[in-house]
Amino acid sequence: MLADEILKLERAALDRWGKGDPDGYVEISAPEATYFDPFVEHRVDGLPAIQAWLEQARGKVKIDRDEIIEPLVQVIGDAAILSFRFVSYGSEGSMRWNCTEVYQRLETGWKIVHTHWSLPKRGA
Repeated sequence: MLADEILKLERAALDRWGKGDPDGYVEISAPEATYFDPFVEHRVDGLPAIQAWLEQARGKVKIDRDEIIEPLVQVIGDAAILSFRFVSYGSEGSMRWNCTEVYQRLETGWKIVHTHWSLPKRGA
């Protein structure tokens, strides 16, 4: 099932991220990917810029455990939109996030073409 395939890609990237390795996301992102992060003022455009931004976290993130909550994969032709809430416990304490990933089926497989991470409203 396609939803399982998309979730497997995301889970593998998150597992690497939790060990301080951003390359899991770099490897599943398309060259023209775009990225929104709550700690960046503007959209990050293109894989080289995304990689440079993510590189700052190399070796600094340690997630002991995490949860993907309410994942939803919506498929529209050669695109799949994954949205979920994420909770991690580790070096940064407890963190809660909202995430949307837009995947596109390319010749090289499913790749992220847009990412949006945000912090949920306090108390939510």
